[in-house]
Amino acid sequence: MSVFNLQLPIAIGCDHAGFDYKEDVISFLEGKGLKFKDFGTYDKHSADYPDFAHPVASAVESGEYAFGILLCGSANGVAITANKHQQIRAAICWGEELAQLARQHNDANVICIPARFVREGDVEKMIDLFINTPFEGGRHQNRVNKIAC
Repeated sequence: MSVFNLQLPIAIGCDHAGFDYKEDVISFLEGKGLKFKDFGTYDKHSADYPDFAHPVASAVESGEYAFGILLCGSANGVAITANKHQQIRAAICWGEELAQLARQHNDANVICIPARFVREGDVEKMIDLFINTPFEGGRHQNRVNKIAC
């Protein structure tokens, strides 16, 4: 059972470095019957990651999307960009444990995946954990409350 409201669509975006994995993620989401909106990029031509990270972050921040998935080469660019939005907690995840901890301890609402540093198949496992891991709250809630400026 998801901890996110999956009646809402999932926002997904990437730059050129994350394009192939984004296409795999879309197939994964479709296979699970999940709704999503692809904010681009739509091909492998060089693209600027903020052009896709800002719309994904805005979509999640508005409450119209359950959560976000961003991919780029290192995930640093998309995470930095998404975290400029006050209600976004974007976490770089390159392994299953990090995806789980991002939800448990940080109540992350955007997962940022470094396409150049993860293996095919691991992305889907991380997203599945991200979707299904609840925020623990408790001692972590106070910390999360202190994040916004």
